[in-house]
Amino acid sequence: MGGLELNVSSTIGLLLAASLVVGLLADLLHLPKVTAYLLVGLVLGPSFLDAIPHEHADAFDPMLKLAMALVLFNLGSQFAFSRIRAIARRGLGLSLGENLFTFVIVTGGLILYGHPVDQSVLLGTLALATAPATTVLVLKEFRSEGPVTDKTGFLVAINNFASIVAFELAFLAILIARGSGETSPLAQLGLLFESIAGSLVLGAIAGFLVSYGCGFISTGRWLVLLVAATTFCLGLCETFDVPYMLTFLVMGVTVANTSEYNKRIVEELDHLTGLLCVLFFVVHGAEMDIHAFKATGVVGIVYIICRMLGKWLGIFSAAKIMKQPEEVKIWLGGCLFAQAGAAIALSTIAVNRDPDLGVPIQTIILGTVVFFEIVGPLSIRYSLLQSGEIPLAEAISHTSKTLVGQLRDLIDRFRVGLRSGSTMIAPIDLNIQTLIRQVRGIEESASLDDVIDHIEHSHDNTYAVVNTVGTVVGTISYPQLSNAMFDESVSQLVRAEDLAIPIDLLLHPDDTVAHALEAFNNIPDDCLPVVERAEPQLFLGVLRRSDLMHLLIQHQKKS
Repeated sequence: MGGLELNVSSTIGLLLAASLVVGLLADLLHLPKVTAYLLVGLVLGPSFLDAIPHEHADAFDPMLKLAMALVLFNLGSQFAFSRIRAIARRGLGLSLGENLFTFVIVTGGLILYGHPVDQSVLLGTLALATAPATTVLVLKEFRSEGPVTDKTGFLVAINNFASIVAFELAFLAILIARGSGETSPLAQLGLLFESIAGSLVLGAIAGFLVSYGCGFISTGRWLVLLVAATTFCLGLCETFDVPYMLTFLVMGVTVANTSEYNKRIVEELDHLTGLLCVLFFVVHGAEMDIHAFKATGVVGIVYIICRMLGKWLGIFSAAKIMKQPEEVKIWLGGCLFAQAGAAIALSTIAVNRDPDLGVPIQTIILGTVVFFEIVGPLSIRYSLLQSGEIPLAEAISHTSKTLVGQLRDLIDRFRVGLRSGSTMIAPIDLNIQTLIRQVRGIEESASLDDVIDHIEHSHDNTYAVVNTVGTVVGTISYPQLSNAMFDESVSQLVRAEDLAIPIDLLLHPDDTVAHALEAFNNIPDDCLPVVERAEPQLFLGVLRRSDLMHLLIQHQKKS
C-alpha cells in the first residue's frame, strides 16, 4: 500500500466498496455477483495488487465462518420433512450416481496419469464436495425456482456430508494399509461417528432453542437471539472439533420443522447474511493464489476435467435410469461444479495428520479452487437459464436511472426537504407537451430477444407496445417480468404482445400537468404513454414521473 498502513476497519470498507462497484459491473456484463466478488478479491490479493495487509486475514476469520454458518442454516431451513421426502425419493439416487461417478473418474483418472494411489483416492473423496456458499448464493441471487434448483440445494447438502465421511474412511483405510496410526482403526472409526453424532446433536439442540426463543420474544429481538445462537454454536464446534457445516445444516432443518416462523426467521437473517457473504467472497478471492493454480500443472488440469466430467456424467446417467425430466438430466450437473470450503478444510486436515501425504493434496485443491470458484457460478447461471428456472427480470441487465438522472432526483428531493412546510401545487395553465420524451415503442410482433434488447437499453420501467400503425396496444412492466420465467426453449415463440397487458390510462400532449399528476397518483408506473388525441392516436412518446416532479419543484421555486 505504498507505506500507508490501513486499519482493519478501513480494509473492510475498501473490500465492500470494491465489491459494490464490481457488483454493478456484473449486472451489466450478465455475470453472477459471486464471480465478480471473487475476481475483485483475486485482483486486490497477493496474486496482483497485494492491497490487503496479510495480518488482517486472522481478523476476518470469525466473520467468514459466521457467513458460512448462516448460509448453511439458510440452506437447511428450506427442507421441511415433507419437502425432504418429496426430493429424497429421487434426489438420493441422483446423489449416489453423481458421487460414485465423480469418485471413480477422479481417482481413476489421476491414477492413470501416474499420480500416487493414496493421494488419488483422497482427492477422489474431496472431489465430491460442492461449495455451499457459492452455490446457494447464486441460486438466491437469481431467485430460481424449479426441479433443477430444488435438487441442487439437496445435492449440495448431501455432497458435503458424503465428502466428509468418505474422506475419513479413505484416510483410515490408507493408515490401515500402511500399518500406521497412533490409535486402532476401530477407535478412529469411533471418533468419526462420534464427531458426526456431535454435529447432529448440537445442530438439533441449537435449532430447538432458536425455534423456542423466537416463539415468545418480540421480532425486534430475533436477530440478537439468532446471532447469539449461531456464534456460540460456532465456538462449540471449534472447541470440540466437530464439523460445523453439518451442525448448521441440521440447525436449519430443525428450525424448518419446529417453528411456525421459519420464513420470517430466514428473512430476519437475510440482510446480515448478504453483507457477510459479500465480505466472505471478496476475502476468499483474495486468499486464492493464481500462482498456486499454475503450480498444479498437468495434474491440476486432470483433476479439473475428471471432476467436472464425473459430476455431469453421474447426474446424466442416474437421471436417465430414473427417468428424470430432460432439464434435470442435462443441466443439473452443471450446478455442482463450484468447490471451496469443505475441500480446503479437509485438505488442511490431511496436512496436519500426514504432511507427506497431505501437502501435495492441498496444493492441488488450493490451485484448482481458483478455477472452480470462478467457473462454478458461471456454470450455475447458464444451467439455470437453459433449464428455464430464472425469472426473466433476473436474466437481463436493466437500470432504472442514469447517473445524471439520479443526481437530479437527489437535488430535487433536497429542495423538497427544504420546503417541507409547503405543498406542491400543479400549474394549471401548463400542458405536458414540452415534457414528452420521444422514445421508441416495442412492436407487438417483436421477439423476446428484441424485447430484452429494448429493456436493456432503456432506463424506464414501463414500455409501450405498439401495432403496425403505431397505436399503443398495451404496456410491458419490468417489475411484472419477475413472474415470467426465462425459458430458452420457448423464447423464439414469445412475442411482445404475449407479454403486454392492456392499458386504459393514456395521456395526450394537450393534457394539463395537474391531470398528469392525478394520473400518476393512481398508478405505480414510472412513465405513461403519450398519444395523439385524434384517431388513430399514434404513439408520441412517454411522460416520466421524475420529469413531472422536477417541473413542479421548479414551479414552486419560482412562485
